[in-house]
Amino acid sequence: MPVLKFYSWSYAAGGCGLIAMVLAEKQIPFELVLVDMAKGDHKTPEYVAKHPFGQVPMIDDDGFILYESRAICRYLAEKYADRGTPLIPTSLPAKALFEQAASIEFANFHPLVGKIMLEAIYKMHNNLPPDEAVLTQAKSDLAAKLDVYEVILSTQNYLGGNEFTLADLFHLAFAPSLAQQGHNIMADRGPNVTRWWNDVSSRPSWVKLQADGIPGIKSTM
Repeated sequence: MPVLKFYSWSYAAGGCGLIAMVLAEKQIPFELVLVDMAKGDHKTPEYVAKHPFGQVPMIDDDGFILYESRAICRYLAEKYADRGTPLIPTSLPAKALFEQAASIEFANFHPLVGKIMLEAIYKMHNNLPPDEAVLTQAKSDLAAKLDVYEVILSTQNYLGGNEFTLADLFHLAFAPSLAQQGHNIMADRGPNVTRWWNDVSSRPSWVKLQADGIPGIKSTM
């Protein structure tokens, strides 16, 4: 049987980290194809023919090519629904609440974390000064969003209900990396957010990925 090919960079963070987490939670065998972005592997004609944006991650499932991390996570969670941790509910109401929670993450959490990453991490790595006003505003805006999370999580265990789903997992893309760089955006929040975040970020699969990197590769972030 063909083995799923997972095209990724070398550390368990960002979209690649999300997919690695799903692969671990669902216990899906795969072949890791390391894309050396420093050497421009992601911009070769052969790679761009599969991923027109020339980015990672990407999967090749026996000839079926798929890119964009959240789409890949949903595909794997549904294809392997009978394996490992259930990550997408099956009943219509529960699935609707899951999609609502996933939309909350994508519309309210991810854009602000992206701004913080740009100012606090990417600019530093490229020897550029951060825009402190933008950084401060993004952190303030994120705090306000997490205040709403506090209300939601006061009546349920996770963002989409009482079971862990992809909607919770998606929050792991960059928040842990920011904390490693001294920007712990999840610290000192309300008790419900703190309880939820400690639960999500301490799942054994995620802890192992952060310690060992994506299987076969030591994490460098």
